[in-house]
Amino acid sequence: MSLSIIILAAGQGTRMKSTLPKILHPLAGRPLLEHVYIAAGRLDVRAVHVVYGYGGEQIREQLSHLQVNWVEQREQLGTGHAVAQAINDVTETDDVLILYGDVPLITHASLAKLVAAAKDSGFSLLTATIDEPGGYGRIIRDDKGGITRIVEEKDASDEQRRVCEINTGMMTVRAGWLKRWLASLGNDNAQGEYYLTDVIQMAADEGIVISSVSSESAVEIQGVNDRQQLAELERHYQLAQAHHLMKQGVTLMDPQRFDLRGDLKTGSDITIDINTLIEGSVSIGNNVSIGPNCCIKDADIGDNVSILPNCVIDNAVIGNRCKIGPFARVRPDTRLAEDVHIGNFVEIKKSDIGQGSKINHLSYVGDSEVGKRSNIGAGTITCNYDGAYKHKTVIGDNVFVGSDTQLVAPVNIGNGVTIGAGTTVTKDVEENMLSISRVEQKTIKGWERPKK
Repeated sequence: MSLSIIILAAGQGTRMKSTLPKILHPLAGRPLLEHVYIAAGRLDVRAVHVVYGYGGEQIREQLSHLQVNWVEQREQLGTGHAVAQAINDVTETDDVLILYGDVPLITHASLAKLVAAAKDSGFSLLTATIDEPGGYGRIIRDDKGGITRIVEEKDASDEQRRVCEINTGMMTVRAGWLKRWLASLGNDNAQGEYYLTDVIQMAADEGIVISSVSSESAVEIQGVNDRQQLAELERHYQLAQAHHLMKQGVTLMDPQRFDLRGDLKTGSDITIDINTLIEGSVSIGNNVSIGPNCCIKDADIGDNVSILPNCVIDNAVIGNRCKIGPFARVRPDTRLAEDVHIGNFVEIKKSDIGQGSKINHLSYVGDSEVGKRSNIGAGTITCNYDGAYKHKTVIGDNVFVGSDTQLVAPVNIGNGVTIGAGTTVTKDVEENMLSISRVEQKTIKGWERPKK
C-alpha cells in the first residue's frame, strides 16, 4: 500500500502581523513549510499534496523547487474542508498522512511511527500529553482506553478541558474511508467550520480501531501562530543543532550563541566562538578556529585555517593554513590557495589568490588573479570597474606592491615586479621591473599655515 501526504498550508497567519504568508516565514533560514516537506520527504511517498490559500502566487514562486502537487483552497472553511480539496487527487487505496505547514519541527521518527501504526488498523493518530493543553483539541477515550472522538477547545466542557492528552492534528488514514467521511462532515460547531477531527468519531462509530502514537517531544508538535512562537522554536532548533555538532566533536564556546541556517559538514578539532552564523552549504576541515561574530555562507574551508573575529566569507573556497581577518570580507567566487593571509579590513571579490600570498591591511582586490608569494601593501586597490564594465587585474608570482597603490584594470603585472608606494599603474609591467609614478617631493622652507 502506497503513502500519499497532504500538507495543510492555507492559513494567512493574522497573528504574525505580516503580509508574508505564515508558512513562508523562515526558521533557520528555511520557510516553515519546507521543514515539514523535508521531514515528510524522508518517508517512502507516492506524492505530496500541499493545500495553499492566502498568498498563493508568492508561495508557489518561492517554493517552486518542491516536488509537490499544489491544491488551492479558495475559502478557508476549516481543516476538513482543506483536506477535501486535495483528496480527489489521492489514489483510493493509498494511506494518507495529514500534516501541517506551520509545524516545522515534526520529526521523521514520529512520522515513521505514525505511518507504521496505520498499516494494520488503517487509522493512526499522533497525540501528545502536555501540562498546559489550552487551545488544543482534547482526546476523548472510552473505559477501555480507545479513542472515541476529539473535542475542540471552544466546544469542550469544563471536565473535557481538564484532559491533558491533546490532538496534534497529524494522522494517517485509508484514503477510501477518508473520502467517504469528508463528504459527511458538517459545520455545526462554535467556529462554523468543517473539522477534520470529526472523522475520529465517524471511525469509532464504525468500530474502526484508532491507533494512537505519542510524539517524540512536546516541541515537535508545536505550531507557529505568532512571532514569539517562531522565535521560541528557532532557539529549540538551533540548540538541537549545536548539541548535534558538539557530539561530532565541534567545540562551541557558547551553544546558545550559535546559529546554523543550512547544512554544515565538519572535520575534527574545530572551535567556533560566540555569535557565529553559518548559512547555506558549508564545509569546514580539520583544526579550524573561527573567532566571534563571523558569518560564513556557502563556503569550503580547508584544514588548519584560522578565521579571526568579525569576518564575512561568502561563496568562497579557503585553502589549507590560510589566515583571515580580523574584519575581513571574502566575497563570492573567491579562491584562496594554501597559506594565504587576508588581513584586517581587506575585501576580496571574484579573485584567485595564489599560495603564500599576503594582503594584510586595508585593501580591495576584485576581479583579479594573484600569483604565488606576492605581497600587496596597505591601502592598495584594484580599480576593476570603469562605470560600465568590470575588468581583470593579473598579478604574477613574487610581486611586491607598495602601500597606497592603484592598479587600473585591465592590467598585467609580471613575475618579480616591485611597485613603489603611492603608484598608479595604468600600463602592463614586465617581469622583474620596478614601477613607480610618484611626483617629485618638494620641501618649502619658511612655510606658514594660513591663520584666521
